[in-house]
Amino acid sequence: MRYLPISILFLLITSCSLQTTKNLIVIDASKIEVENPYFSNTNTDYVYKAKIDIYGKNFGGILIIKKTEDNSHRVVFMTEFGNKLFDFLFENDRVIKNFIIEELDKKFIVNTLQNDFKLLVSQKNKVASQYDSGQEDIYKTIDDKQFNFYFINKKSSILDKIVSTSKTKEKVEVLFSNIESEIANTILIHHKNIKLNIALEIFKKD
Repeated sequence: MRYLPISILFLLITSCSLQTTKNLIVIDASKIEVENPYFSNTNTDYVYKAKIDIYGKNFGGILIIKKTEDNSHRVVFMTEFGNKLFDFLFENDRVIKNFIIEELDKKFIVNTLQNDFKLLVSQKNKVASQYDSGQEDIYKTIDDKQFNFYFINKKSSILDKIVSTSKTKEKVEVLFSNIESEIANTILIHHKNIKLNIALEIFKKD
């Protein structure tokens, strides 16, 4: 019977562990901040072909991300005919809804989209702890009630993934690929617990 409390404690710890940090080694943090280099140039308009799937509804068009000031980004999604679907401004810790179509103007959807794009454009994030997978350095940051993990490839020093979690569950995974000159040509935002996914592919003029 004396082993029972230890067994219960072990079960509680393993049941609450994150898949994201499973088999990772905790190491001393090598930096104070981890930087997301994408969308960091004020002289560049980042234009993507976008597909957004929300609970069986599909929206396609053009997504434009523009860094307007040091701590400010504007994110606009429109149809290929130029009709605006939503328009958000991210300024320091504030998010301003400039416009969104009625079909998407539901509090849960608006908050989710805003959180997704805030995760995408947030540049400098304070490191809470660091992990090592062997191939990647993983930096954990804290954003209100959620944790964000930044996966940086050791060989290329490229940020190729961000995972956003609660204390016990993975919520959102952002994958960056086909990186050229600090521009991610392909970005996938995948939600683990709701039916919302975003696919972005850089818009290249013929």
